[in-house]
Amino acid sequence: MVKYKRILLKLSGESLMGDQESGISVDMLRHYSEQVKEIVDLGVEVAIVIGGGNIFRGLESAAMEIDRVQGDYMGMIATVINAMALQSALEKIGVFTRLSSAIEMRQIAEPYIRRRVIRHLEKGRVVIFGAGIGSPYFTTDSAAALRANEIGANLLLKGTRVDGIYTADPEKDPKATKYETISFTDVIQKGLKVMDMTAFTLCQENNLPIIVFDVNNKENLKRIVLGEKVGTLVH
Repeated sequence: MVKYKRILLKLSGESLMGDQESGISVDMLRHYSEQVKEIVDLGVEVAIVIGGGNIFRGLESAAMEIDRVQGDYMGMIATVINAMALQSALEKIGVFTRLSSAIEMRQIAEPYIRRRVIRHLEKGRVVIFGAGIGSPYFTTDSAAALRANEIGANLLLKGTRVDGIYTADPEKDPKATKYETISFTDVIQKGLKVMDMTAFTLCQENNLPIIVFDVNNKENLKRIVLGEKVGTLVH
């Protein structure tokens, strides 16, 4: 019996690189698509937002003497490339999908229409959101928080390379300890980095719980939807 009927999974673009310095790793595509299929087969409705940092990061555009707004749009297009790759990997293993883009790209994606997306989810299709929210200055974290609330998700899952939220960066501080659960208020007061503040506040205001977890462990996604304690729950 699953605990969460409808979830939104946020993946970073960098997570698709694997051991590479940039681009998309076939092994990582397979890793994520197999995990998603496993929970879809359990009856979970799944939406995904993926970043584009493995291809282009809008915040770095200034160093390239590219206008910030132009750079952000380039980053949005990078997320669509990743979304298309993930869509292909999912369909290869028998998962029905739809790609919904906040920027109109009729030849490759549906325009974002909330009611249509919800209907896809109800029919068991995985919906992948591309192009963020379609506006500059907003991260894919913000897109994940916004879409999760719009579609009525029970949970926002943020996949990272560490197994939760710690008192400090566990990769730099060996004395850092992990939080099993933490409130939205405590995250803000302690200055912990979970998501950007726009995304975080949107979840806080709408009482949407967040679980931060190690996405590289292939068992974690299934364990979470079955109600096991994995990662850190922010509520």
